[in-house]
Amino acid sequence: MSLFEIKAEISPQAVDAIDEVFQELGIEGWSLLQDVIVQRAWIVGIFADSVAGRAQWAELVPLVSGFGALAEPEFRELADQDWRDSYKAHFKASQFGRLHWVPVWERATFQMADREVVIWLDPGLAFGTGNHETTRLCCERLVVLADQAGASVGELRVIDAGCGSGILALSAAKLGFGRIVGFDNDAEAVRVSEENAAMNELTGAVGFFTGDLVSGLSGGRQAEVVLANIQADVLMRFANELVGAVAPGGALVLSGILAIELEKVRAVFAQTVPTWKIASRVMGEWSDLALTRVG
Repeated sequence: MSLFEIKAEISPQAVDAIDEVFQELGIEGWSLLQDVIVQRAWIVGIFADSVAGRAQWAELVPLVSGFGALAEPEFRELADQDWRDSYKAHFKASQFGRLHWVPVWERATFQMADREVVIWLDPGLAFGTGNHETTRLCCERLVVLADQAGASVGELRVIDAGCGSGILALSAAKLGFGRIVGFDNDAEAVRVSEENAAMNELTGAVGFFTGDLVSGLSGGRQAEVVLANIQADVLMRFANELVGAVAPGGALVLSGILAIELEKVRAVFAQTVPTWKIASRVMGEWSDLALTRVG
């Protein structure tokens, strides 16, 4: 069987705006691929034939051309195996400190130094790649916290609030943190997280469950590291629940915050916990907030 692929490079800064258009208008048949390491992004569509593909492209262009540079598309016919593996060309291994994110198809050949650890990723299984700025910001904080803890890292608990596909919780397990839980209000996200734990031989290393920021953090649940890569308005709305989950001396790492929203989010948390230390970083259009509980 042959299929027809259309691929056009877009501005990385346009990805989130175009994704919103896709969701609002219910546009199907197109995917957005992004690699923040090399600062490139693409729109990709796979269709039954050339006629259908070109017709869909003609309809799509007016909807996305206002969001920055849109390159001339590449049109090509795909053999069956080609379309199954086409996304692999856009996903490369990356690293921060001793933590690597590596595509699973490189498992047989990938080599790493002593003490380094790897998370195997398959974007074809709806698994986050660690290459989006919001995920990357959280993972980098996690690596630093693990290194600071040294031999005591196994004594530190981790909560991944809004775990998505589980990349943060599973990265914490690979880095040697102790008891780790991750929850999401989407049962499908929890199922995918468990599948990805199995792919990384981490079944049982993380307690994944379905819950929201109220039920998931209820019962006095606390940890030395609390991660929440969600979105700014949700983080602010549930500020009390999030800070309440941080054990004495622990850290709260927040992401999913647009850089233009950072000061607003910082102000809310500074008012909620005025004695805590607060730091932040910006990566592309996104930012994080790292709070350390004092006392």
